[in-house]
Amino acid sequence: MPLSATVVGAMLGLSVQLHSNALRKLPLMRHPWEHVLALGLGAVFGNQLVKWEAKVEEDLDKLLQKAKEANELRYIGYRVIDSEARPKIEELRVIEKKLRI
Repeated sequence: MPLSATVVGAMLGLSVQLHSNALRKLPLMRHPWEHVLALGLGAVFGNQLVKWEAKVEEDLDKLLQKAKEANELRYIGYRVIDSEARPKIEELRVIEKKLRI
């Protein structure tokens, strides 16, 4: 996955540079160092995009788990009388208050 993101990002950077030169009606390979720079920046962009997507997915899973715990407290937790469950219920109430904010 990281290799494909790197290659796709690099090709995106190169295509941006080529299109930039084409729109200005300049020779496509006018400054070759700009193409190398665009390849590098595109590769970095592709890798950072993959990392960001994984982080967003992880954060979403955490939020969904918190919401699930809050819903369990709301609909199931009040009926639990077990003394061992009381600390967990208090913890879930705190989570529920944080989600309301």
